[in-house]
Amino acid sequence: MNITAESTTMSKTKMRTTSKAEEAPRENTPCEAGSTGDESKSNMARLTTSPELAAYRVIGAAEATTSVGDHIDVPTILEQLRNEAAAVHCGDLSRTESMLMNQATALQTLFARLVESSMKAGMLPQQETAMRLALKAQSQCRATLETLVAIKNPPIVYAKQANLTSGPQQINNAAAAPSRARGKKTTQNQLSGGSHELLSDARASSFACGIDPALETLGNLDRAKVRRR
Repeated sequence: MNITAESTTMSKTKMRTTSKAEEAPRENTPCEAGSTGDESKSNMARLTTSPELAAYRVIGAAEATTSVGDHIDVPTILEQLRNEAAAVHCGDLSRTESMLMNQATALQTLFARLVESSMKAGMLPQQETAMRLALKAQSQCRATLETLVAIKNPPIVYAKQANLTSGPQQINNAAAAPSRARGKKTTQNQLSGGSHELLSDARASSFACGIDPALETLGNLDRAKVRRR
């Protein structure tokens, strides 16, 4: 009797565990319902354009043919993606650094595998293709490590004095220098408005110099009489 009760209890426990395991991989995308229809539509639009849902769509498509895709729980992975983004907003880049380091390691492994494939290829075109892909993987590995180093040790920016004369400048040639007398806008190098005649030079006198009144008219000169031939 005790054995039968124990076996019955174990069977119930096993069935209960199996039912929980079947409920684990939820495929429906959770969306918060609003109090009105417009609010529900707004929540759905916000979820559709959210970065975490876009990331899940890529992950789901990549793992669709693997055994991992059968165990992905949609609400859980969306919550995990939101938490990772929130950590970055708070300045915690530890997961980002781990991601970059792991990517660099994976790219290094891919580089080594492609080099081996290139060496084992019997034809030159296959060797060239594999080696080209290997060098691309090596270049991406180097770029990933450079990004990681830049995050760990940000470059120092030295600000120099700004050269204000190098920017855009406005030159106004239309404004003429004001003259001393009011109402006169002409200068010595300008033409007169109506007749287009040159203005008189202010440095020269306006009239010719007169005869010196102190000098008198000379008298007749006594010349030698020369006979004309």
